[in-house]
Amino acid sequence: MKKYSMLTDSPGKSLFFFALPMILGNLFQQFYSTVDSIIVGQFVGEDALAAVGASYSLTTVFIMIAIGGGIGASVITSQYLGAALYKKMKTSVSTALITFLVVSVILGGFGLFFSRSILMMLNTPGNIMEDAILYLKIYFVGLPFLFMYNILSSIFNALGNSKTPLYLLIFSSLLNIVLDLFLVGVLGFGIAGAAVATVFAQGLSAVISFCILVRILKQYESSQEDVQENCEDKEEKKQEQPLYDRQMLGNMIKVAIPSMLQQSIVSIGMLLVQSVVNGFGSSVLAGYTAGMRIESICIVPMIASGNAVSTFTAQNLGAGEPERVKKGYLAAVRMVAAFAVVICILLFLFHESIIRSFLEAGSDQAAFETGNAYLSFIAFFFIFLGLKAITDGVLRGAGDVVVFTLANLINLGIRLTAAFTLAPMLGVQGVWFAVPMGWASNYLISFVRYVSGKWSRKKLIQVEDA
Repeated sequence: MKKYSMLTDSPGKSLFFFALPMILGNLFQQFYSTVDSIIVGQFVGEDALAAVGASYSLTTVFIMIAIGGGIGASVITSQYLGAALYKKMKTSVSTALITFLVVSVILGGFGLFFSRSILMMLNTPGNIMEDAILYLKIYFVGLPFLFMYNILSSIFNALGNSKTPLYLLIFSSLLNIVLDLFLVGVLGFGIAGAAVATVFAQGLSAVISFCILVRILKQYESSQEDVQENCEDKEEKKQEQPLYDRQMLGNMIKVAIPSMLQQSIVSIGMLLVQSVVNGFGSSVLAGYTAGMRIESICIVPMIASGNAVSTFTAQNLGAGEPERVKKGYLAAVRMVAAFAVVICILLFLFHESIIRSFLEAGSDQAAFETGNAYLSFIAFFFIFLGLKAITDGVLRGAGDVVVFTLANLINLGIRLTAAFTLAPMLGVQGVWFAVPMGWASNYLISFVRYVSGKWSRKKLIQVEDA
C-alpha cells in the first residue's frame, strides 16, 4: 500500500489511508475485548459476564487516560515533525515515555489498593463483587504495560506510521484469544484467566513496540544533519538535545489533559452511570455489558478518524499550512458520514444475533431485551459522535484546548444529568437516551469554535527558537 504524506498528498486520501490502519488496529483491540466477554459468558456464565462488565467501565477509563496522554505527546511530536526539527521531536518522545511510565505506576498502585472501594461506590451487585475485584486487581498489576502500549501507539501515529500499531494489535489480539481459550476454556481459570490473557498479550506487545520505536528514531539522525545545513546557527543546532524537557512536558500537558477528557468522556460517563445500571440487577447489567461491547466497536472508526485529523492538523500547522487543514476537515466529514450509515444498517439488521452471541442459552430474558433495546436505539446516532470526534481533532491538533475542554465537560454533564434524571422515570432506557444528547451538544460547541478560525492561530512550538 502506498504511503501518503499528510503534508503533500490529497487531504482526503492521506487522511483515509492514515486512519485505515488505526481503525483496523482499534477494531482488533476491541475484538479481543469482545472475545473476552464472549468466552467468559459462554464458558463461565452470566454472572461472570456481568462481573467483567462491572470492571469494564473503570478499566476503560484508565486506558483512555493513556490514549489521551499519548495524543498530547503526539501533537507536539507531529508539529516538530512537520517543522523538520527532528532532535526536538525525539526529546518530546522520550519526555512523554518517562512521564507516562511514572503516571501508570502511580495509577496502577491506586487501582490495586482501592478496587473494592470503587466497586462498592458503583453499587456493584453483591453476587458478582468478588469476581469483579479479582479481575480488577490482576488488571491493575499489569497497568504500566497496558499504559505504555497505548502511549507508544500514539507516538507511532504522530510519526505518520499507523501500520506498525496495526501489526502489533493483530499479534496481541490473536495471542489474547489463544490465551483466553486456553486459560478460561481449557484450564478453567475463569475471570482470572481472562484478565491474565489481556495483560500478558498487551505487555509483550508494549516491549516489542518500544524496540521498534528506538530503531525508527535512529533513522532521523542523518536527516537532522541535512536540515542543519540550512540553519543559520549551526553550532546551536548541533547541540545534543536532553532526554527530558520540562517545557515540552508543559506543552504536552496543555493538550494531554483535554485529550484525556475527550478520549475518556464516553468511559467516564459509562462509569458514573454504572451505578444506575447496577441497580437494575445482574441480568440487566449483563445485557447492557454486551451492548457496550458492541458500542465500543462501533465508535472505533469515529475515534480513529478524529485522531487522524488531529495528527493531520498538527503536522500541517507545524508546516504553516492551515488551509490544508480545512480541506482535510471536509474530507473527514464525508468519511465519518459514510461510516455512520454502514454502522446503522448493520446494527439495525443484526442486533439480535449479536446480543445472543454474548449470552448462554439459559440467560435471563431481561439480559437479551436490554442488549437488543440498547443497540437498536443507539444505531441511529453515531453520526453525532463522528462529527464531534473530527471537530475535536482539529482543535486538539492545533492546541486550542479551552473551548475543546468546555465542550467535553458539557457532554459529560448532559449525559450524567439526563441518565440520573430519566432512569427513575423510564427505567434503564433512560441511561442510553442521554448518550446522543451529549454527543450532539459537544459537536455543536466545538463546531462553532472551528468556524471562528481562531484555532489556526495557536502555537505550541516556536520554529524559529527550536
